[in-house]
Amino acid sequence: MISLSDSSSLSAPLLILISLPILWCLFILFTKSGNKTAPTPPGPWGLPIVGFLPFLRPDMHIQFNELARQYGPIYRLRLGTKLCTVISSPSLIKEIVRDHDTIFANRDGTVAGRIGSYNGNDIAFCPYDSSWRMRRKLFVHDMLSNRSLDATFNLRKDEVRKAIRNIYTKINTPVKILELASGISLNAMMNMVWGSTIEGERKDKIGAAVTPLVVRSVDLLGVLNVSDYVPALARFDIQGVEKEMSNLTQRFGEIVEDIINERTKISSGKVGGGGNKNGGRVDLLQMLMEFSEKQDVKTEFGKTQIKAMVTNIILGGIDTLAATIEWAMDEFMRNPKVMEKAYNELNEVVGLNNLVEEFHISKLVYLEAVIKETLRKHPVGSLLPRISSQSCIVGGYSIPKDSTVILNIWSTQRDPLAWDNPLEFMPERFLDNSAKWNFSGNNFNYIPFGSGRRICAGIPLAERMLRYVLASLLHSFDWQLPKGEIMDRQEIFGMVTKRKTPLVAIPSPRLFDKNLYV
Repeated sequence: MISLSDSSSLSAPLLILISLPILWCLFILFTKSGNKTAPTPPGPWGLPIVGFLPFLRPDMHIQFNELARQYGPIYRLRLGTKLCTVISSPSLIKEIVRDHDTIFANRDGTVAGRIGSYNGNDIAFCPYDSSWRMRRKLFVHDMLSNRSLDATFNLRKDEVRKAIRNIYTKINTPVKILELASGISLNAMMNMVWGSTIEGERKDKIGAAVTPLVVRSVDLLGVLNVSDYVPALARFDIQGVEKEMSNLTQRFGEIVEDIINERTKISSGKVGGGGNKNGGRVDLLQMLMEFSEKQDVKTEFGKTQIKAMVTNIILGGIDTLAATIEWAMDEFMRNPKVMEKAYNELNEVVGLNNLVEEFHISKLVYLEAVIKETLRKHPVGSLLPRISSQSCIVGGYSIPKDSTVILNIWSTQRDPLAWDNPLEFMPERFLDNSAKWNFSGNNFNYIPFGSGRRICAGIPLAERMLRYVLASLLHSFDWQLPKGEIMDRQEIFGMVTKRKTPLVAIPSPRLFDKNLYV
């Protein structure tokens, strides 16, 4: 028999045990009836601490498309400490880049990006604020205006003509297209940035020093770095990204600073020279230096910002242009009828007794359609990340503050609901109503350069470079696959999605006058 005192001692824990399930049910009922917060999107579960990171594949853009078929056009992933929401439909992308554009106006910062941008002093990684707006205005309205691009055409043309002469020495031998296109893009960018006062042997020496720095920096910007997703491990720099990127940025920055100091001496009259012009040509570095001298921006636009902007221009254009040119050549090789139409147009517009000039470009309508179709199937950035500055609702789901939103452009531009035969390469789809299919980011079925405030700032230069370089390579040479070559279609994800196996092709002359090559 239990005494009263014994009963009292047992009643408290017994009541707690009985009441816990009741309290939990009441909590659930209260939450469902009183809490109006939207749910987070569905998605796969991961492991503790690292989340879904160990399950990511090298072809991440394809994997994300597969997950969209399983979980829908909006789903979430936990990558380390980061909560990521992946968006794969035009209507939801519109909500991000139009309806909530200011909320998602910041890019996802990485260790490599922070270092390469001099801690956000560029355009790509600078937070969305008045400084970013000032730099973007300078970049878009001054440096890359039609007037500026017209003035720097000869600086781009010099490098393209040099490449044609070099290819002519390798007739009937295999050429790696990505390597070729990267070299043209890098040299053309450097020529535009500082080429008007650096000539001859010194220019070649600087180019030889810069090339490996730029190539490796671009690689590091595309690395999936554990430190970006598990901050507790950042101090250990397990993959060595921070150390290597710091070293590369310092060496590249020293080269740029030396050129800036030389320009400063020239402009102040301490060194004899012709200022910022050479044969009437003006480069982009001089524009940045003149801008920094304006009294109203002197305090917030100095050498650090100039170096960051120069890094943006050179690094931002190399892989973008080179990979797109390689994909276009890939599609030409796979689609002989497309190549034949492009050759016929070049013959008619340019003629086989001439080299391509920039004034020819606007008349190459079919080639422009080829480039647009290439960018549809192989967009510049397959996955575009943004950061939410505050919580909001997208597609009926809650997106928490400081989480990452990834726009799956690769999936959207292959959506069978928006595109007929999306896996087929059909430039003709861009010949009708070309205004509908431009790069402005207003048609959310087609945004290869992004959309909204963070749309690629270099579109005018990219358009000109892509059309001029591709037209020059195609018009000057016939390109054939090496005998017995089997084309591999595998893609590898990075800052820019590339072919896993580099494309190799053999050139032979097309032009009647061989003197045009030399």
